[in-house]
Amino acid sequence: MNRRSFVQSVAGAGLLSQPAVAQPFAARTGLYCLDYFYYRQGDQAGRLLQFLSSQVPLWTKHSRAFGVFTAVMAPHAQTTLVLSGFSSPEQMVAAENRMEADSALQKARQELERGTEPAFDSRQRVLLRTADFSPEIVPLAEKPQRPRYFEIRVYHSPTERQLRLVHERFAGPEIQIFHRSGIHPILYGDTFAGPDMPNLTYIIPFNSLGDRERAWDTFGADPEWLKVREESIARGGQIVDYQNLSIWRAVPFSPIQ
Repeated sequence: MNRRSFVQSVAGAGLLSQPAVAQPFAARTGLYCLDYFYYRQGDQAGRLLQFLSSQVPLWTKHSRAFGVFTAVMAPHAQTTLVLSGFSSPEQMVAAENRMEADSALQKARQELERGTEPAFDSRQRVLLRTADFSPEIVPLAEKPQRPRYFEIRVYHSPTERQLRLVHERFAGPEIQIFHRSGIHPILYGDTFAGPDMPNLTYIIPFNSLGDRERAWDTFGADPEWLKVREESIARGGQIVDYQNLSIWRAVPFSPIQ
């Protein structure tokens, strides 16, 4: 979907209440955009990452959070994910308008698209509305020695009512159990434009895949979690009927590490 089509679709869905003009940042990030770029074996990945690397200053100027990740375990092995955060749909569209007008971006895009092969094969966009209990993504005090791994979990609920019960469970005891198990998500959000709706998506960083395995083992064996899960099923049935899981790694130039 190109930018004009996206703006039209957002407006048609009633998500824009006023013209897409520059808006001051609100106190909270209310919207996250996940752009998945799919490509083949060859030089596409290198070209795309070079382009994204050159645009980090522009993206960090106009978005509240910005990260670039490559797939470690995902449905499509050759994928780059770009995560950006905004205060609102209006602020996202205004930011994209300003970036589109940037001459350096236009020049870099021309360079990206030069040649007989496309820079990437396709692109998918997912929009997440930030959950009330989601933390803000903040820079690390010190950059890690090696880029961290990021696990993305998408929990699909059969109904909106059951998705609300998922929210209640997370906002109640589950996050506390997460934290003492070594699981510290940086983002929770509901998809309002994308596949597998309704769902709750959350993103968790880990220093290593070994740390990830140990944390989930600890969580799964926690007596309080076992009790919370039983109570949740008794109250609302299987409020999560399936989940999608993928693992990514931040690229060296990603502001989110």
